[in-house]
This record gives sequence, C-alpha cells and structure tokens, in this order.
Amino acid sequence: MDSIPTPTQTSRQGPIQVPASMTDQRTSPAGNASPETMRALIKHHAGEGLALDERRPVPEVGPLDVLIRVKKAGICGTDRHIWQWDDWAASRIPVGIVTGHEFVGVIEHTGSAVTQFTKGQRVSAEGHITAGIDYNSRTGNAHIARDTKILGVDRDGIFADFVSVPESNVWPVHDDIPDRVAATFDPLGNAVHTVMAAGVSAKSVLVSGVGIIGLMGVTVARAAGASRIFCTDINPPRLALARKLGAVEAYDSSQGDHWIKDIRSATRGEGVDVLLEMSGAPTAIDEGFRALRNGGRAALLGLPAKPVTFDFNANIIFKGCEVLGINGRRMWETWYQMEELLLGKRIQLDDIITHEFPIEQYEKAFDTMISGEGIKVLMSL
Repeated sequence: MDSIPTPTQTSRQGPIQVPASMTDQRTSPAGNASPETMRALIKHHAGEGLALDERRPVPEVGPLDVLIRVKKAGICGTDRHIWQWDDWAASRIPVGIVTGHEFVGVIEHTGSAVTQFTKGQRVSAEGHITAGIDYNSRTGNAHIARDTKILGVDRDGIFADFVSVPESNVWPVHDDIPDRVAATFDPLGNAVHTVMAAGVSAKSVLVSGVGIIGLMGVTVARAAGASRIFCTDINPPRLALARKLGAVEAYDSSQGDHWIKDIRSATRGEGVDVLLEMSGAPTAIDEGFRALRNGGRAALLGLPAKPVTFDFNANIIFKGCEVLGINGRRMWETWYQMEELLLGKRIQLDDIITHEFPIEQYEKAFDTMISGEGIKVLMSL
C-alpha cells in the first residue's frame, strides 16, 4: 500500500509532525477498495495541546459495531485534563489517541450482525464500553464494570468525523431533541444520575460547585422536586446563573465559610438534607459535609486532583450520613430519565450551552472553555 505524506499540524508549541503510523491508509468500512481517511483531534505528544490530523484512518467496524458520522461534540473537564496534560492525563492517556466522548451524530454504516439500528439514524452513545460479563454488568450496574473502556480515554473517541462503537452502546435520539442538546447527554447524564441517586424530592439541597455539571444539577434537582436549592462556588457569574436556574441562594465560598451558618439558620439549625458535591475541591468537600445535617445524604461526583485530607469522624461517622459515590450514568435508566426530562421541557440548558465552533477552530474552542468565558462548548464537524 502506498504511503501517505505525513501532515504537519500546529499548536501552541508550533508545528507538530503527526507520525506516519497515525495516517496509514485503510480500506473503508463499507468495503470500498479506495482508502478512506478523516479529520480527528489527537493527543499528538506528551504535553499541552492537541493536533488536528486531517488524514486519520476511518475506524474499522466489527460485526456488532456501528460507525457514526459525528455532527456535534462537547468539550468536557476530562478533555481539559488531556489538553493540559496534568498528572492524571500523563498516567492514563496513550499518546496518539483520538480524544473526546460527548457527541451526537448519524449512523453511516452498520456491522453485518447489527439488528437494532440502520444507516441514517440520529444517535448518541454511552461512552463507557464493557464486555457485559462481569458481576456489575450482569446485575444492573454496568456503569461501574471493572473492564470498562472509555471513549477518548482508553480507546479512540469522538473528536473526529467518524467513531465506531458497539451496537449495545448506541442511543437513538428523539426527533424533538435538538443536536446541540443531544451532544451534551454525557454530562447531563452525570447530573441526572447524581440527583436521582440522592433522592432530592421535597428535600433541601446543596450543590457544591456550579461548573457545567453543577449547573445542570441545579436545573435537574429543581425538576426532580427539590424544595430549596443552595449553591456554592468561587465564580460569581456562575453563581448568578445558578440562581436563574432555580437556586434560592448562591454563596461565593471564596469569601469564607460564613454561608454554612446561613444555611443552618435557613434549615431549622440542622443543615441541608442532601449534598451534591460537584467540585472535587478539598475545601468545598469539607464545607459541604459541614453544611449537611446529621443523617443526611451526600452524592459525590466531583473528582479531586489528588488525595485529600478529610475528617471522617466529624463529617461521616458521628454525623451518621449516607455517602454515595457517583460514576457516569446508569445504563440505561439514566438515559430514559434524561429523555423524559427533556421531552417534558422540565430542565433548562440554553444558558449552559454557550458556544459552538467548527472543529478547525479547536484551539479557540478549548481556550473558551478553559478560560471560563464559555460554559458548555461544542464543536461541529
């Protein structure tokens, strides 16, 4: 097979040579004799940034796989870690991988044994892929299967013209849900899973951290029947948006922890019934538990950047609270819940999905997200 000239890409570090091994020709999934390539954002080297490879081979499709043409893709916190190449990314992400995992697209091709989907269907997909044979997969908890492989982390992701995923991971998108919303199913699902697991109906709730998923958590908690929602963060514009979405109070925690006293005063001196911890910040975690009433429930989604020091005695044991670790989305309960909330127009996302750029402007898209100018930033392909 003839070789293809190696493309040159650019990033903040200057010209980046994409290795020739990343641009080999490959027969198209439809069986055409001609080579087929695509655009893809790849982690081109062990350092900051990504590179746009315009001649990446289109993924292969197995008998039970579906090839999806990506239309819109969302940038999330994980993608930021990969871009900035922090300690977590350096220890987990293989150089050369196609990144990204939030998307909506249209089926381009189906494997020979696929029965549930056809070409032209508009779909998204669950990004946690498992063989479905371990204990958790077989007992309704596939979201925490021990063999999970994540799109854009453990295998090629969706910042590309095409992605191949197992038929069992594909989700059909309802006609009444627009692409820009369907592209956010992954983070919205995290928020829905956290809120629903915590059981917020008729409860006072503290959302600790109002980044993308925290803001989604506010509107989902309101839809799920939370009586009163309080929020904390260190970003005043995000706190203002949290109020718009339904929070009765939104506290700037950078100004001290006096807000804990305010919350206790507003809750009969007890504290909130439910803590939804979305920040992963050590101080916010501690303060959130201090604001939780004895016997309350804490659902933890935020990921600390490193191990934290935490007072288990005061915050959990003697408080007698229930603590839930939240990972991903329940398959497929969370997806049905998301769809119903959207079709019932119960949640507000218009102020959260703020920017969209063509994939060729990926550097600007990441800058907008990382700087905080944008909240949920999408790329179109």
